[in-house]
Amino acid sequence: MDKDMLYGCKSAFIPGAHVELRAQKNRQRAVTLLKGDVVHNARSQSGGVCARVYKDGVWGFSSLAETSAEAAKSVIDAATGNAVFLDDRTGYGLPPIPGAAYARVEHFAPPKDAPQKLYIDFLSELDAYIEKHCPRLLSRAVMAVEDSMEKLLLTSDGAEGHNIIPRSYVYLSLTAEHESGTPVDLTLPIGGFGCFEDNFASPEGLYPQVDELYSQLLQKAEGVHADAGEKLCVLGGMMSGMLAHEAVGHTVEADLVLAGSVAAGKIGQVVASPLVSLTDFANTAFGETAPLPVYLDDEGIEAKDAPLIKDGVLVGYMNNRESARHFGMEPLGNARAFAFSDEPLVRMRNTAVHPGDSSLEDMIASVDDGYYLTSSNNGQADTTGEFMFGVCMGYEIKKGRLGKALLDTTISGIAFNMLKTVDMVGDKLTWVSSGMCGKKQPMPVGMGGPALRCRVMIGGR
Repeated sequence: MDKDMLYGCKSAFIPGAHVELRAQKNRQRAVTLLKGDVVHNARSQSGGVCARVYKDGVWGFSSLAETSAEAAKSVIDAATGNAVFLDDRTGYGLPPIPGAAYARVEHFAPPKDAPQKLYIDFLSELDAYIEKHCPRLLSRAVMAVEDSMEKLLLTSDGAEGHNIIPRSYVYLSLTAEHESGTPVDLTLPIGGFGCFEDNFASPEGLYPQVDELYSQLLQKAEGVHADAGEKLCVLGGMMSGMLAHEAVGHTVEADLVLAGSVAAGKIGQVVASPLVSLTDFANTAFGETAPLPVYLDDEGIEAKDAPLIKDGVLVGYMNNRESARHFGMEPLGNARAFAFSDEPLVRMRNTAVHPGDSSLEDMIASVDDGYYLTSSNNGQADTTGEFMFGVCMGYEIKKGRLGKALLDTTISGIAFNMLKTVDMVGDKLTWVSSGMCGKKQPMPVGMGGPALRCRVMIGGR
């Protein structure tokens, strides 16, 4: 997209009002093979411009599914009219929206648009390998997906941005028969930030992951049910990442705090073990690029890390400009919109528990009777911090050694209570970034963490 399309519209900004002008293009590509047959083959793209205007405590918003200078001027005029209309009828008379330091951020490479045939050929070769080397399967499916968000942003207080966030994944989904005669399955996403051709040079590069997933599935085909109750468990990095995002992250999004989440009024209070620290990272984490880096948010705030829990103490919330003013905090770039027709909401970026100093081997060896839970296929939590996550892969721990694989089960609890039981934190970090967070709008996010030893309620048969 051409950034000059927006710059010529500055003269339409209403004096004394905060204005955000954004052009955006979302792109999706997807192919699925089921037992070698193409069952899904889709390409989609959407784009347009939007403007948001703040005046005396109210927002006006407008969008058009067109990317042109004329469309940009039209949405500015419409959003301004909406703000004036609402202001006349509400009379809130609130002070101006907090300004931001000048930010000019460009972070992108021209996206590569692979033809659908590339995805189909790649998956066909991968599927042929699975069919040949995984003989005990009842069913198999492979999927290739790529999506990206390209955004141009211009604000009245001087922010300028051009950013593209592409990500691509291959999903392996395998099903076998349990010894009881019921089917068991496992799914593995592989990939991350970047276009498909950047992340996947050839199908051969995924063969080791196929072999490992098949080995785990055969273990699960001989798996046992967990014993229900509160147990001492080691949560793998994927599980602690799910906990960081679903059970903690949403409760400390400032708009949900204002709506009465469990984190309201708890700044400065102990909410976890002193071994636990948690941050919503903007674009780098622990010296490396975060899974889905954000450099400028959709309110024109340059993205910075947002510390949430430090040594067990709640130290911050994730904010937009308005909530930051309410709480007396600095906005750190958490206002994000999924589509051109969406207004920015307070959203996570890359939320993770910090690693500690315990090895996974020592953590498992320290458990006499419990479970090592490695993978989840779903999860839900509410603003009370109460959560329930599905567990699709795990193992018994008996006298410090891994035992039988587990059949599908669940874990549940209240996040801040459970985090207070953490007494060992792993030294290796695992990131997951293949899903979408749903909060009125979908949003690609990253979540991660190390292994955690804690007490948690686990489901049984």
